Amino acid sequence: MSPILINPSPLRNIPWEDRPAGSIETVWRSHRNPIIPRDAIPTSNSIFNSAVVPFKNEFAGVFRCDNRARTMQLHRGFSKDGINWNIDPEILQFRCSEPEIARFVYGYDPRVCWIEDRFYVTWCNWYHGPTIGAATTTDFVTFDQLENAYLPFNRNGVLFPRKINGNFAMLSRPSDNGHTPFGDIFYSESPDFVYWGRHRYVMGTAGGWQSTKVGAGPIPIETTEGWLLIYHGVLTSCNGFVYSFSAALLDLEKPWKVIARAEPYLISPWMQYECVGDVPNVTFPCAALVDGDTGRMAIYYGSADTVVCLAFAYVQEIVDFVKKNAM
Repeated sequence: MSPILINPSPLRNIPWEDRPAGSIETVWRSHRNPIIPRDAIPTSNSIFNSAVVPFKNEFAGVFRCDNRARTMQLHRGFSKDGINWNIDPEILQFRCSEPEIARFVYGYDPRVCWIEDRFYVTWCNWYHGPTIGAATTTDFVTFDQLENAYLPFNRNGVLFPRKINGNFAMLSRPSDNGHTPFGDIFYSESPDFVYWGRHRYVMGTAGGWQSTKVGAGPIPIETTEGWLLIYHGVLTSCNGFVYSFSAALLDLEKPWKVIARAEPYLISPWMQYECVGDVPNVTFPCAALVDGDTGRMAIYYGSADTVVCLAFAYVQEIVDFVKKNAM
């Protein structure tokens, strides 16, 4: 495999399973799925759509844990191997000097991104409707909440792991106050993580599995072929929404320009744990780990809005898949 990663960091302890014998899939599921059950903490109704990063030679993350009152909450968690997780049963607390911003009503679908010298956490945060909340941490103990990135209504705020044009850069999906039967991906920049602008359209819906709405997934991966973006798409079936995911390549310096975008999905709800749960027929990726030495990738995704699952791939093979199957 050719070395297509830019500034690759080794991650020798990345969770990994070889492709099953006889499989032709570009992305294949872990035989351990689901790796995090819905009741991993005493108060949880479900745990899904969560973010994982390397941390101190092990792993840390921010997890969506809906409690048994069905309040959407965020919890931190730690793991030695990226598979077996200890999730803090206490709700994640933010330090914030602005009482209006600090009022927590709900939080869900987090992402975590390392930029320069700290981790940035983004999530769907309540502020008179869903918007993009943001915070920083260096130790997963203290979290400092920043200004919300946008006005409501917005979801799926996903940062790029380096500044672009000297600015922080983020993808998002403007939405409505409900379950949003539409949605395109947009790009925005900020010099200070307070004021966001230079908004650009990235991509919208297409046919089939991504005909209703699309949204960014894990933090984009920088390659010589462009930013590799794993994203979800939604089909409206006679039985409701179906969430699948695939990939696209974005220009490195102008990420609102799509170089190529795969027409087929990579993962769609097939397995029982993806088809049966609180919200049937959902595969929703929020995090990806990459080993720069081998190009191995571990993708964390929520299944049926109930549990956390894991899938594996090679960065090079996903890039090749996108180019070969570009719409």
